[in-house]
Amino acid sequence: MRLVAIIGSPHGMKGNTAVLLDGVMRGARAAGAEVTLVSLAEYTVQPCNGCEACHITGVCPIRDDFTTIKDAMLAADGVVLASPNYIISVSAQVKALLDRCSGPIHTQAFEGKYAAAVVTSGGGNSEEVEAYMLRALRMMGFTSVGSAGALAWQLLREETRIPLLNAAEALGYALVEAIRAKQAFPDQDEEHRQIRERMQTLVTMRKDHWPFEYEYWMAKTGR
Repeated sequence: MRLVAIIGSPHGMKGNTAVLLDGVMRGARAAGAEVTLVSLAEYTVQPCNGCEACHITGVCPIRDDFTTIKDAMLAADGVVLASPNYIISVSAQVKALLDRCSGPIHTQAFEGKYAAAVVTSGGGNSEEVEAYMLRALRMMGFTSVGSAGALAWQLLREETRIPLLNAAEALGYALVEAIRAKQAFPDQDEEHRQIRERMQTLVTMRKDHWPFEYEYWMAKTGR
């Protein structure tokens, strides 16, 4: 079983987000998964320029590392997305990655895969960012298993750090077990149905402009 852990902190694996993500990766490895780490600080993912080439041809013309990361996500059974909380949102690095996933969202390319989120915050509100990240992952087709969040000061004190790392390890373990069991999350079924229907309808309406995505849906649904 293969997981991809993507960290969007500009500090890479030297910051608070890395501490919590490392706990999730330990739990996933303990459950038997092979985990590949992708630190966006070591890659270049430029902002989406809205050219719509991904909808037309299925290929993004921007020459950077996005396709490499996207292909790693497609090859994995699950993804862990980690980001610091920057002004009640994800880091610029993570936002650029999410925006470049417009094509995979339209085609629901990650349908059947599972995901979790990790957020750390200096001053609070990590829950809002966790919810946003999980919703974005479900928009792509992922089934969300859960999230782990922490305040920076909590990771500096042993008495608060240990319970948080234990919870992070439990999340990693739960993610792998959910993949292994093909666990159903009935509370997400309606959301996934609506997203899938919305994307298929949108692409069908734009079929003359977005031939790649239209042909993709025709092959996927057989009609």
